[in-house]
Amino acid sequence: MKNEVQSFIRHLAEERGLAKNTVESYERDLLQFVHYLGEQGLDRLADTKKMHILSYLNHLKQLGRASATVSRCIVSVRALYQHQLRERLIDSDPSTDLEAPKLEKRLPKVLSVEEVGTLLEAPQTASPGGMRDKAMLELLYATGIRVSELISLDVGDVNPELGFIRCTGKSSRERIVPLGKIAARCLDAYIQTMRPKLLKQSAPEEALFVNHLGTRITRQGFWKIIKRYALEANIHNEITPHTLRHSFAAHLLENGADLRAVQEMLGHADISTTQIYIQLAKHKMKDVYDRAHPRAKLE
Repeated sequence: MKNEVQSFIRHLAEERGLAKNTVESYERDLLQFVHYLGEQGLDRLADTKKMHILSYLNHLKQLGRASATVSRCIVSVRALYQHQLRERLIDSDPSTDLEAPKLEKRLPKVLSVEEVGTLLEAPQTASPGGMRDKAMLELLYATGIRVSELISLDVGDVNPELGFIRCTGKSSRERIVPLGKIAARCLDAYIQTMRPKLLKQSAPEEALFVNHLGTRITRQGFWKIIKRYALEANIHNEITPHTLRHSFAAHLLENGADLRAVQEMLGHADISTTQIYIQLAKHKMKDVYDRAHPRAKLE
């Protein structure tokens, strides 16, 4: 069954062109799934019945997996069996009519404008690493791009002088995103003065942001960087690689930006994904009202 999963994973990567992180998520979910099926005595996907899938989902719940994790697993399993059906490797789809658990809609966590300012000022720009970190953080907040898009940028993808970057998002969709003057200035300073000091002369590197080895910085590397600066900035709110992306969108909408424009900058295929930031802005507005209006609360 592992071979069948790997064949499907190659289909997702090579034919459908899904993002690396998405493909890895499918692979992780499905390898765990077929491992469970193997423990139940199955050795072919064609032998799977709906009761086997339901048993696995119940197994995940007993392990305490979150509803979002179970829902994502259902999506992965459905996609696998639908592919098998299209390829005529199975006669019927056992994943039909599976009910996903109801998800609790959580508003994304964002930083205040003041917290973002403190975070962006934390790097010491006198060192090559500090200037790189400053440029990365400023670029994330200025554009709202995903961390995966940030670390995938090459030098040729950015134009600080004209104020834009070109990035490739999910499903290989390319978009142009405007760049603010502060971020453009930091980016230009990094490229012109500090990036050459991080590079190793013997190995040409197209990556915009490089580590101390002179190679492309990783997602894990960036995670460590933002965690360290959050600690230095004395920010107690939870920080994730997406925090500046969420803050970018929320702050734009709070200041009257057009929802469609924000959707395009974020690279969302569906505007409903962007609308969650409207809810966030309304939630903040209610908090401000409750704190500030003299007759908002009963004595």
